[in-house]
Amino acid sequence: MPILSFGSRNINLITGKKTMTIRKLWKKPLKVGDRLHCYWNLVSKERNKIFEAEVTDVEVLHFTDLIKNDVLAQEEGFKDAKELAKEFKKMYLDEIKDDTLFQVIRFKKLPIEEWEGEKIDEKAMITQRADILFDSGKYQKSEMCYTAALKFDPQDVYILNKKGDNLTRLGRFEEALKCYNKALEIEPENEYILNNKAITLLNSGDPDKALKCSDKAVKINPKNAVILYWRGFILEMLGKTYEALDAYEKVLKIDSNNPEVWNARGNLLNDLGQTEKALESYDKALELVLKEEPNATAWNRKGNALLELGRFEEALNCYEEALSLDNKNEIIWTNKGVVLMELSRFQEAVDSFNKALLINPQNDDAKVLRDECLENL
Repeated sequence: MPILSFGSRNINLITGKKTMTIRKLWKKPLKVGDRLHCYWNLVSKERNKIFEAEVTDVEVLHFTDLIKNDVLAQEEGFKDAKELAKEFKKMYLDEIKDDTLFQVIRFKKLPIEEWEGEKIDEKAMITQRADILFDSGKYQKSEMCYTAALKFDPQDVYILNKKGDNLTRLGRFEEALKCYNKALEIEPENEYILNNKAITLLNSGDPDKALKCSDKAVKINPKNAVILYWRGFILEMLGKTYEALDAYEKVLKIDSNNPEVWNARGNLLNDLGQTEKALESYDKALELVLKEEPNATAWNRKGNALLELGRFEEALNCYEEALSLDNKNEIIWTNKGVVLMELSRFQEAVDSFNKALLINPQNDDAKVLRDECLENL
């Protein structure tokens, strides 16, 4: 019973587009008609059977011929034969010579009722693979898998929703909306899908429609913190500052340990000129973030609030904390330069602006402020 193991590079196995693989010739070579048992990552924790197949053709080639064949290399999932050669040498260490034999195996996937071994839930297997790829940010591949899973059950609301989320991240908003609309035909009261649809509408540049969709989600569940958070964000984009602030306040009554909401609240309060209250929000966000891991953005926001209040030494300390965590951030270097100007420490300010300009020579703010500092030296 020949067993083949595949990795994520071979995701086209799921879609059925890949029906070939290249392996070093075994002691007992494969022949037409042999049954293959195919797995993902055979030796890892992710080991999963994906299908059984029947060999339809076997071609044996020397390595020296294989690494000249771009077509075969691309069919195997590589950019070209050069990349195949490089990866195969890593895979097989020093065991490959020019006359080493490889078998090009072509196969056809068998219907599950014809399998001789353990049967699997193909839809569940493909969906699990899609979720893994999605969580690791491989959206092109995960979208292919969600599409393949939907062939088993086009009415699966979970998969429709996940595919919609996936397509949104790829910027394919119209396709994403079709997925959400189909899911909502099946479950019209699903608040999470309505919220995801609202996010997609917002990302596609239609905040008014996004708000109407959010209205429906909130009506179904007015205490869903995730929906209220996104509602606040949509209202911000529409310039409805006080309504957005109200949405964030409602979130914090439900979940007071979300640093992103505290930051969002702080930004709005800052815009409204309520700097002391904004600082309280930034402090809370920073406290929550630092419980998990240091965060340059949180320190920078707190510094900005202190700068607004004229508490320059404290603001400087915040920017220095931020830069200790992210010294490649031009915005923080610029902010540090600004507070040093306020403290009349012009040479140090010039140094900060120069560091910002080293990171981004097109930073016009840093250029203008540096020149102003030089006039004061």
